Amino acid sequence: MDVDEYTRADATELAELIRTGQVSAGEAATAARTVLDAVEPTLNAVVEGPFDTPLAHAEDGPFAGVPFVVKDLVLHAEGVPHHMGSRLLGPGVPFPYDSELMRRFRAAGLATIGVSAAPEFGFSTVTEPVFHGPTRNPWDPQRSPGGSSGGSAALVAAGVVPVAHANDGGGSIRIPAAFSGLVGLKPSRGRVSPGPDYADPLFGLGVEFALTRTVRDSAGLFDAVHGAAPGDGHLLPDPPAPYRRLAEAGSRPLRIAVSTAPLCGPLLREGRAVDPACSQAVRDVAAALEQLGHHVEEAAPALDAEAFDDANLKVWCSFLADGLAGVAAALGVTPGPDTVEATTLACAEYGASLSALDLYAVERVFNTVTRGMAAFHQDYDLLLTPTAAVPNVAIGELRGDDPSLGAQGWYDAIFTVAPFTALANVTGNPAISLPMGTSPEGWPVGVQFSAPYADEATLLALAGDLERAHPWSTRRAPVLVG
Repeated sequence: MDVDEYTRADATELAELIRTGQVSAGEAATAARTVLDAVEPTLNAVVEGPFDTPLAHAEDGPFAGVPFVVKDLVLHAEGVPHHMGSRLLGPGVPFPYDSELMRRFRAAGLATIGVSAAPEFGFSTVTEPVFHGPTRNPWDPQRSPGGSSGGSAALVAAGVVPVAHANDGGGSIRIPAAFSGLVGLKPSRGRVSPGPDYADPLFGLGVEFALTRTVRDSAGLFDAVHGAAPGDGHLLPDPPAPYRRLAEAGSRPLRIAVSTAPLCGPLLREGRAVDPACSQAVRDVAAALEQLGHHVEEAAPALDAEAFDDANLKVWCSFLADGLAGVAAALGVTPGPDTVEATTLACAEYGASLSALDLYAVERVFNTVTRGMAAFHQDYDLLLTPTAAVPNVAIGELRGDDPSLGAQGWYDAIFTVAPFTALANVTGNPAISLPMGTSPEGWPVGVQFSAPYADEATLLALAGDLERAHPWSTRRAPVLVG
């Protein structure tokens, strides 16, 4: 298979070429490795692999033979070393079983060729762990592809794979999508099973899915993997039709609220605005929506940002405390500066100091936020905002091993970059980042749509319309073979 042909194909097209015999799965895997060999010295996006042969997968799935990578966090594949982006796990810990989503990726036919880089325990908006070094953005290697799914984002944007696993606890699918010119769908809480290792990861903030270059890939893969597994605590209604069909059919007229004002974090507290390129992208998309027949107006949900930030910080730090303690106990090691980054240690120390009363207070804040957002969606079908406050950040700008930051300082550093994404994690609502803008430097800029709980159908239908009206998949990153 010609490498240029490979890098231009999305997963849907590539699967069809394989299904009809125009290309073999082996040829696709060879093309993926050729691209990876060329770009990995620049990107530094892979922590395991490429494997000699792809991991076992169904030959009759909808994406049979399509090269794929999984992120080094939460999801795991049987026998493949798992690092969580941390030196603490040494050479990596292989699990003796697949997580539920990994099983579904295999059943969909995805041919896993490696494991993509993640920041330590996932608590960052960049992917620069001490364990593996910085992962770089194919649009500009001096910039980050975002975090925490930065390795997956870099590999999709560079054409190594057309689709990659990602997860999201505060924006970790959507931020890399925005920084890297990709489609990033964060599903509703419970839509994709986190089993068997988790019930509601991160107090329900964490969800699993993928990064893609096209809406039809997101919709088609979502069709293949969504739904509860036995033992899951959520049973969401099925969509009115397959998600890919909904994306192809397009959207009904919608009521869409638009806001470029930060929703949380230091930018809001200090009265600072987002980067002009991010605001302009939202204004341009709002105008495009009006041309498509939607009702658009300035509006934003009321939010007690101080209480929101305090609760979000406590959830993340308690999660890090539990995760760090669990890994240390399982491996019989003592975390310290030689094995764990300074901000992880600081966040875990703060998390360990919290009481049960502190966490019940968090639940009350999250309940208030969630019910307030539900009331907002009585008037508006969707909320449009920037995905991030900046188009991207420079390598080294956010350093997780900085002992001067502490827990609050690291939280503020992260959410200065991302004052829009965490709301959907707290409410459990679905949200999607689309690469609709371009900065003066030529970098991609993402815009975010969020919807009521369990309404991915509306997001994907509108995303399909926008992609057809303003196509982005032909834009290609400079670090790319083909």
